[in-house]
Amino acid sequence: MIVDLRSDTVTRPTPGMRAAIAAAAVGDDVFGEDATMNALEARVAAMLGKEAGLFTPTGTMANQIAIRCLTEPGDEVILEADAHPFHYEAGAAAVISGVTLRLLQGARGVLDPELLRQAVRPPNVHHAPARLFCVENTANRGGGTVIPAAHSARLCAVAKEAGLSCHLDGARIWNAAAATAAQSPAGAGATRIQEELSAHVAPFDTVNVCFSKGLGAPVGSMLVGPASMMARARRFRKMLGGGMRQVGILAAACDYALDHHLPLIGADHQRAHALWIGLRDAGWNVEDAPESNMVYVRSPDAPTLTARLESRGVRCLALGHDRIRLVTHHEVDDAGVAAALEAFGAERAA
Repeated sequence: MIVDLRSDTVTRPTPGMRAAIAAAAVGDDVFGEDATMNALEARVAAMLGKEAGLFTPTGTMANQIAIRCLTEPGDEVILEADAHPFHYEAGAAAVISGVTLRLLQGARGVLDPELLRQAVRPPNVHHAPARLFCVENTANRGGGTVIPAAHSARLCAVAKEAGLSCHLDGARIWNAAAATAAQSPAGAGATRIQEELSAHVAPFDTVNVCFSKGLGAPVGSMLVGPASMMARARRFRKMLGGGMRQVGILAAACDYALDHHLPLIGADHQRAHALWIGLRDAGWNVEDAPESNMVYVRSPDAPTLTARLESRGVRCLALGHDRIRLVTHHEVDDAGVAAALEAFGAERAA
């Protein structure tokens, strides 16, 4: 048995999802004729309390379209130092939008609103004007940290007071909503998750969500926001090569994921916590307890350790020389957690 904990993007379509893909009604989406995609864009926009949505093949494209829509060349974008658009989007903001990224150091991916307030400089001919503030929730490199909705609201209030637009890289906002819903006495049912989704995204002008992280769809993200901005975003998507044709087959997979996989995310979090406890109790140097579906381990020569773990049937991702990420998802069950702990235990004993 191979237990793949490298990412929640490694999941494959389930039989039910494949059946939904095969049955999808399709049309030419560039002509606006794919009914399944049109319905998905409307559904997700409504879920997130925004006017309109635009499907993109990747979260990177959605983030970059948002940056292009909300800035002009020479502007400054402010974001936390570990944010995805800086680390994992290949310098696209500089090439596509001609903007600079200004990084502020937070704690586990979370910024202090006062630090943001102090960072926004007054108009000066020597400075790139700050136009956009971006948040990533959950914060991947922060450890899968869940940024509370109230904290996001405070950050956005500071940003908007200074004249900045606000974009949420909510690739894993599903995880944030499920985690906060689980803290409710009413439990993490569909209604509570919906309420938390709305609260998390409310202060942002635009939001990117991903269907292939956490939800298990094979492809796809969506940018949501004001209808006029999504019309502008559609043009930028075309410029970037993101105008696709019979995409109802992808929309059907995303619809299925929202119906069948979103309610399962809480179990991923529980398994991540069990994995964290097992590693901690075995003497591994684990970072803070997981708030969502990610566990981070510190170990010298992480690439070598991950290679040895793979030889024992467990795949992990080395981030740098001394940090390993493990991500739970719907293809990792209790037996998978046990197998991972056994492999780590064998390495400990070696």
